[in-house]
Amino acid sequence: MTTAERYEGIIGWFSEHMPVAETELHYGSAYELLVATVLSAQCTDKRVNMTTPALFERFPTPESMAQATPEDIFPYIKSISYPNNKAKNLAAMARKLTEEFGGVVPDSVDELQKLPGVGRKTANVVGSVVFHKEVMAVDTHVFRVSRRLGLTRDAKTPLQAEQQLTARIPTHLLPTAHHWLILHGRYVCTARNPKCAECGLREWCRMPVVPVEKPAASAERKK
Repeated sequence: MTTAERYEGIIGWFSEHMPVAETELHYGSAYELLVATVLSAQCTDKRVNMTTPALFERFPTPESMAQATPEDIFPYIKSISYPNNKAKNLAAMARKLTEEFGGVVPDSVDELQKLPGVGRKTANVVGSVVFHKEVMAVDTHVFRVSRRLGLTRDAKTPLQAEQQLTARIPTHLLPTAHHWLILHGRYVCTARNPKCAECGLREWCRMPVVPVEKPAASAERKK
């Protein structure tokens, strides 16, 4: 199977079986998605969604969070992974967002990355979800699933994986494809004990744990 055939098959399957794929983070504005995505680093969306309602009630705008210290923010996110660092990043991010961007989340991926605590993945998530940028955010799920399926080869970093994926996935599908791979990695192609037997992508997968069954030899061939 060629790489082009693999991409065509996988994109076709997702387009048919998961035509709508969206973030599972709860948000009501670009600011809220930015904060939630920062919090989601090495943490589940479920946990983030349990945490953000109280956080956003206390800090509903960038301006209100900009006035807070990390110590003010910490109690609201203490159940999140790495709460000390994230509290510091959120306070600094909100200050810079307020002072340099007028409290408006920039729609440029490059500008987003100037904010404290915002790396390329976070910037791509916000850019694609809120501003409909044709970019591919690569998190641990996307990195793992794309490698297992054979969509990427020898990618050592998220950036290398992103470059390989964006080179072959049609640009208008990139924001959706990001969620395809995330959701598939979260619920089917899990890090441990992937559910290969129930995976609809086994036909195109380069690393199926459960082999794809081949048609039995016909009676004519057996003679």
